[in-house]
Amino acid sequence: MLSKKIEKAINKQINAEFESAYLYLSMATYLNNENLPGFSHWMKTQYEEEMFHAIKMYDYVLERGSSVSLDSIKKPKHQWKNIIDVFEDTLKHEQGVTKMINDLTSLAIDERDHATVNFMQWFVDEQVEEEASVSELLAQLQLVEGKGSGLFMLDKEAAQRTFTPPVN
Repeated sequence: MLSKKIEKAINKQINAEFESAYLYLSMATYLNNENLPGFSHWMKTQYEEEMFHAIKMYDYVLERGSSVSLDSIKKPKHQWKNIIDVFEDTLKHEQGVTKMINDLTSLAIDERDHATVNFMQWFVDEQVEEEASVSELLAQLQLVEGKGSGLFMLDKEAAQRTFTPPVN
């Protein structure tokens, strides 16, 4: 079983992952309404990843003989100035998630819960990848100033993104 501190912290993170998914689905809606179907698809794929993260943690808590406690999630933002604003928010959000993941990993270290430290390492690595991909896309959007033929090409490229749940 997980300690009560670890159980509470992972439950908080599960909730945060669901909130992330909800935010990305809201961003997908905004981008669809802005006639950017490729970027809308990119965000729906991000939504799928966040749902996978939440369920991966959910399953871990249950596997360890502890309880999952789901809380309500807040209504996500649904309007942005433009696509650059969307991806600036995305990067800021992912940086916040990274801090939460790092804090949870540090708690597991402090609690000497080696199984949870090992489990959390996957999420630490995932956050490095998440921030890098969003940073790269944001830099490209800034390069083309979020408009014109460059935006059209990036939208077509974003439509190619796929999510395949990793086999563990």
